[in-house]
Amino acid sequence: ILPDKVVSFIAKKLLDSYINKYANIKTHGMEKIKEIKSPILFICNHLSNADGIVMNKLLKDNNVTFVAGVKLTDNKLTKLGFFVAKTIQLKPNSADKEAISKIVNTLKQGNNIMIFPEGTRSRNGKMMEGKRGLILMAKLSKATIVPMGIWGTEKLLPIDDRDMALEKFHHADVNIDIGEPIMLPSKNVEEDRDEYYDRAMNEIMSSIAILLPEKYRGVYSKCK
Repeated sequence: ILPDKVVSFIAKKLLDSYINKYANIKTHGMEKIKEIKSPILFICNHLSNADGIVMNKLLKDNNVTFVAGVKLTDNKLTKLGFFVAKTIQLKPNSADKEAISKIVNTLKQGNNIMIFPEGTRSRNGKMMEGKRGLILMAKLSKATIVPMGIWGTEKLLPIDDRDMALEKFHHADVNIDIGEPIMLPSKNVEEDRDEYYDRAMNEIMSSIAILLPEKYRGVYSKCK
């Protein structure tokens, strides 16, 4: 019923009020971002539907487009995020060539992208394997990869597997650590495609894991 600009204004005020009221955000390493030229491919672990809201507030001056699952439009709260932040919708668990093309083009135009490579929120707080599509995005765009680790949002907006609409905000400390920028590793001559993808994904996801307390590292717990 309301024009998009009005909805965007209301949504931003509402989501900011939730974050300001419930989240005690602590960051480390923000100064690193200022020294990096675009395009940047921000990557982060995923614990809660609050992750994107918090990151949008944190990166408000960095011209970031968020990659979000299409199912988030089914929930009234998470749908507000699409009015607040620039987004590219991605179909989960599929080779969404159209979405990947939009992501690569956005990066090639000198803009920045924020993606959660695990593809879904962790139900136990521990990191899961990242999706290989990330490598294609980085390879085609030649963007600088900036890893970020977040924890505490699983308490800020806990997952309710019965229905996302039932999820409620709670007071919580939220920590965000920004790592050193990295580039996509080069392929070794002796590696086949699968071996390279496995090694590259392990290196990239480990750059996130090392920023997190050990109990959050999950399948990347052996990183150093």
